[in-house]
Parts: sequence; C-alpha cells; structure tokens
Amino acid sequence: MNRNYVIIDASEVPSVDFNNVLETSANTLRYNVAGDKTFVKYEGAMPPFLLGKTTYSHSEILEILSGEEWTAPME
Repeated sequence: MNRNYVIIDASEVPSVDFNNVLETSANTLRYNVAGDKTFVKYEGAMPPFLLGKTTYSHSEILEILSGEEWTAPME
C-alpha cells in the first residue's frame, strides 16, 4: 500500500489523531529547521483532520525534506 505524506503547521499538532497516522505521538514527529512545520504519513484513505491539505508521494516528500527548510546546513 502506498504511503501518503502531508505537511502541517506545528500549531496543528494538537489536533492530529495519532490513531489515523503512522506516527505514534507528537514526540515522534520531525520538524523543519524553523520548528514551525512537521509532517505526518498515512496509508489508505486520508484521515478527516487532513482533508483539504496537499498530499505528497514518498519521492516528493524526500525531495522536500532534503531542502534547506528541512535540513540544517552542515558547518
């Protein structure tokens, strides 16, 4: 089954229904460098709390996560 990924604002984390996504809790989420965005993944039908949001494929989310917004520069 294909996994789908949705980027959400950090302020939306309290509304995430962790029974409907593959992450187990707010503590297991990966945030962007600024700490204001995160993402969740799900399989099958989109959970109701994500309706209306953009869905990304695995290859699309990997490209996004490799960008500067999500990966701190190496010094």
